Amino acid sequence: MTQTSITRSWVASANGHTDFPLQNLPLGVFSVNGSAPRSGVAIGDHIFDLEAALDAGLFDGAAKAAVEATRGGQLNAFFELGRGARVALRERLIELFKEGSTLHGKIEAQGAKLLPLAAQCTMHLPAKINDYTDFYVGIEHAQNVGKLFRPDNPLLPNYKYVPIGYHGRASTIRPSGTDVRRPKGQTLPAGQTEPTFGPCARLDYELELGIWIGQGNEMGDSIVIGDAADHIAGFCLLNDWSARDIQAWEYQPLGPFLSKSFITSISPWVVTAEALEPFRRAQPARPEGDPQPLPYLFDKRDQAAGGFDIELEVLLLTEGLREQNLPAHRLTLSNTQHMYWTVAQMVAHHSVNGCQLQAGDLFGSGTLSGPQNGQFGSLLEITEGGKKPIELASGEVRKFLEDGDEIILRARCSREGFASIGFGECRGKVLPAR
Repeated sequence: MTQTSITRSWVASANGHTDFPLQNLPLGVFSVNGSAPRSGVAIGDHIFDLEAALDAGLFDGAAKAAVEATRGGQLNAFFELGRGARVALRERLIELFKEGSTLHGKIEAQGAKLLPLAAQCTMHLPAKINDYTDFYVGIEHAQNVGKLFRPDNPLLPNYKYVPIGYHGRASTIRPSGTDVRRPKGQTLPAGQTEPTFGPCARLDYELELGIWIGQGNEMGDSIVIGDAADHIAGFCLLNDWSARDIQAWEYQPLGPFLSKSFITSISPWVVTAEALEPFRRAQPARPEGDPQPLPYLFDKRDQAAGGFDIELEVLLLTEGLREQNLPAHRLTLSNTQHMYWTVAQMVAHHSVNGCQLQAGDLFGSGTLSGPQNGQFGSLLEITEGGKKPIELASGEVRKFLEDGDEIILRARCSREGFASIGFGECRGKVLPAR
């Protein structure tokens, strides 16, 4: 069923919902009143309890097998089933919730048992994350940061040949709403020759797209570029919090370490590739003179439809803004179309050496900045390393994040003739260092 053939749901709050209309149906893991985490689907202001619905006999066939794989408060086994299971579940969910569904009364009669209000639920990580890789595919960010440190040569020679990435720390990935404790570490003060130890003074956010891996590969095998899209289970928002002063001292010669590993925040809902189908786009053409991807990274279908049109937004809420009842300050409005490499190219490159990917692995896209002011995905870029502070309506100024500041990531997909869908929020509030 296409988006255009189904427009309304009997769940009233789903119709025109900013994030979770019937056309989205993202999956996640939630709990109510301290219960054990369980799988669910967001629809409007509610969460559809998949396990309770399974027990109520609302699924059969391939859709039933798909829901059975979501039991236990983790979606890894469901991710491993691949696209067929996602499609079967999606089609059954649409049948259950579309306007005129014959099962409307049966579901509604069970009330909060099947459809608790999302506001009364606690969200958890949707899967056990065995491994996390952070890429660097936002070319505008790479150029902006490169200009700060290498004005004459912002991009290193390998950038346009290799989807650059590094292995991050999976143990400190947390769902939206988890507080961010200001990290401590070594920094080298300006003009000094020896480092000092203490709290980070240049705390930053990074606006990224998260990519969930579905079916994996055996160690020693690789995932070919033409098949790579089939190994992606879904997407989320990701904030790769960064301690810029710690990073500046530690990153040579092996790259980020303590400056990135203290926490990474993600939005808790997994938006499926099927929900994003109307918002696929051709990968932007490379500028004249740029090298074409090597053969193992090039696929005509991927170039024709491997990109996405997802609007990305970052908001800052400070203590001063809260006290004066002022709205959050928009820092960034960017888009996934600024990705130099596709998600399929990331998967193909990650596995080309025989590295094993597993269901529930998570990729970060890298910071997705645009080319213009107002589109930069980090404070490092917005303030040019602290040289140009931001002035807020509260009278406050910011070079980097202060204690009490809260960063909010949002995403939206819109297209004429189709229902708009969103990702839900990815929030984190900064707490003082211990």
